[in-house]
Amino acid sequence: MPGPDTRVVEIRVAGLVGTSGETLLDAVSTVDVAGDGLGRVVRPADRLRRPAPGPVLPALGRSLPRTLEGYLWHGMTSGGAAKATWALLFPFSLANVAFWMLPPVPPDRRLARVLGAVCRGLLRVAALLLTMLLMGQLAAIALDLFAAQCLAPGSGCLPVIPDAVRSVPARIAVGVLPLLAVIFVLHRISSATWAVHADGDLTGGPLRMRADPETPALRCLHTVAALASVALLLLGGPFRVPGGTFDLVVWIVTLAVVLATVVAAAIGVDTGRFARPGVLAFAGLLVVVAAVRLVLSNGPGAGPLPGTNGVVEGLGAALVGVTVLFALFLAPAALLARPGWKHKPRRLRPWMGGWAAAPVLALAGLLGGGFGAGLAEAVRRLSGAGSLRVPDTYLLVTVLWGAGLALAAVLGVLGFAVAVPLRRLRRGIPEIVELMELDEQQEAKAAAAWARSAWERRHLHHLALAVASAMSAGGAALLVLRFGFGLVPGWFGPLSAIGVVALGALAAGLLRVVYTAARTPQRSRHLGALADLVCFWPRAAHPTVPPCYALKVVPELAARAREHLAEPGTRVVLSGYNLGSLLTVMAAARLAAELPEADLERVGVLTAGSPLQWGYQRAFPALLPQESLERLFADLDGRWRALCRGTDIFGGGVTTWRHSVADRRLHGVGFLPDGGCGPVSATADENGVLILGGDHWLPDPLRGPTGRHRWAPGVLKHQDYVVDAEWDHAVAMAAGLGKPSCGEQGSLFGDFPPKR
Repeated sequence: MPGPDTRVVEIRVAGLVGTSGETLLDAVSTVDVAGDGLGRVVRPADRLRRPAPGPVLPALGRSLPRTLEGYLWHGMTSGGAAKATWALLFPFSLANVAFWMLPPVPPDRRLARVLGAVCRGLLRVAALLLTMLLMGQLAAIALDLFAAQCLAPGSGCLPVIPDAVRSVPARIAVGVLPLLAVIFVLHRISSATWAVHADGDLTGGPLRMRADPETPALRCLHTVAALASVALLLLGGPFRVPGGTFDLVVWIVTLAVVLATVVAAAIGVDTGRFARPGVLAFAGLLVVVAAVRLVLSNGPGAGPLPGTNGVVEGLGAALVGVTVLFALFLAPAALLARPGWKHKPRRLRPWMGGWAAAPVLALAGLLGGGFGAGLAEAVRRLSGAGSLRVPDTYLLVTVLWGAGLALAAVLGVLGFAVAVPLRRLRRGIPEIVELMELDEQQEAKAAAAWARSAWERRHLHHLALAVASAMSAGGAALLVLRFGFGLVPGWFGPLSAIGVVALGALAAGLLRVVYTAARTPQRSRHLGALADLVCFWPRAAHPTVPPCYALKVVPELAARAREHLAEPGTRVVLSGYNLGSLLTVMAAARLAAELPEADLERVGVLTAGSPLQWGYQRAFPALLPQESLERLFADLDGRWRALCRGTDIFGGGVTTWRHSVADRRLHGVGFLPDGGCGPVSATADENGVLILGGDHWLPDPLRGPTGRHRWAPGVLKHQDYVVDAEWDHAVAMAAGLGKPSCGEQGSLFGDFPPKR
């Protein structure tokens, strides 16, 4: 029971994109009270920049002291010019995300374990080929397009360059040295990590996420493979056998190194801590030997290098083949995991039946190939020399992206301009809106926003996966037409032109964003929206991705909560907005696994605008299984409150589903505080809020201002959850100090007996 010394500590965790401390805490100014600069703990500040007490918390008919803190973690994903370059690694990050999207492996099915191991091995191979494809494409630009063709004597390209640079040794050095610098930067990125100022790691609790122990080995393999791909292009490519004995030996050794890295990535062989420097040095020596051999053979002529087409086409074909194999092996793995979710409603089942990792991997390959082709086209056109040639397969890439963009435009128009209005006409104004709003004008605004957000939450991933799948199938068809039948249809021209413009704009746009971020670091914060999504996951399939911030944030959040719980009268509420809600849920799961029951009774969770149920729970079923979430809700005895709006495109319900309206009440199924799930129901309170199980459905637009709380007009959607007075009420309930506003027990846990 709360006593006179009871106080509530609310720790708010920032969500997507760079959030200031003032915005997070809804304060005029804030000041740091803990942290290391990357993970900052802030509190409201007074005029002298001193930590100030937070606003009191109304609960149990009186005002309780509240300490308000905020955890800011965006320094790990945005805010610097170096971090801005992470946008160029998006294909690698997608391949890494696909690893965490794999379906769960049933513990009693041997075949499922074998298929899971095969899928993980194929993912690692595909990620390795992505690295090699990137370096092959960069080598095609630096060595072939620039050094061999543009810097050739008498080429007429860039006449301001002196003739001394156009000599054979200088041309090869100008092409090789930037590639070695890029490989060094990629290796350093894969070595970066965040220091965790808390005890333990992120392996405990029902929601487990950990770094792959094979990451150091993968880092070495990717660096070796990148060096080998450059050496292979210098040697003439994988399909052109050199004539001399020495050249033949070096060519065979390089191919053997490439094959060895692929096999090692597939089976997860560790190269050994002491062997890695030697392996890296040997791969670097291959590049030096290949470059020296090219110089001694009087260097390249005025035309393209003979190995460019072979390297780019060979790596692209290998990536396509591995992606197809991954999709084929993933299908039975998803079917074997289906008994674990077939009893669930459709909106809780994994995307595409657990097969969504396949199109995500295909999209990573398409983006990787498309970015290289777009960058080459941008360089060729900016050089002003029409005689420069790019690899022949770039025609297929540009055609594919032109058709893909046309398909995405058609599906987008059909979805947003046709499907959303039809949905609203078919269903009219949702009955739940009538329960929450007061007048017809507000009902009309809310109904339009509900129709759009509901359609996007249910079908936007279908749109993305459909485009990725269609582009994959189209790519296979183009390869058959081009290399199987040798056909180049006339309609390739217009689609290729669209693709060239789109890919060139993509490459130039990304480079411009990175350049702008280097000149103005504040602008790089806009890249945080992309980095926050992909950097949430630890390195597993691809090591050359930004370090995972969740492995630092979650232990530090749990440590901060334990620090406050050391005072007996303190109750801690972890409140998270957007992606911050996932961090708070995982921190609460960690606390539930570590704390004694007496301390856990003083812990609660508040999520707002969370994509947990409709997005992350369905995209990552192995990491966020519903059974673990039910157990966490029961461990907290219902002190997990979730603020949600039907108009919110990005967030939705978290603890309930299967909503329906009958007799002016909202019914559904949700988590129960004594374990499992069962029916729940709710009636609207005087503010129009429907507290259904753990979900607090908020009216949007808000009802008229009361003069006792900050108010915002209009449809808020995903913004400003703190403005609603229900935030404080939910904090009190999460702290175990409140109950539903309407005073009906049925509105919280339902009028039905618990259903296990």
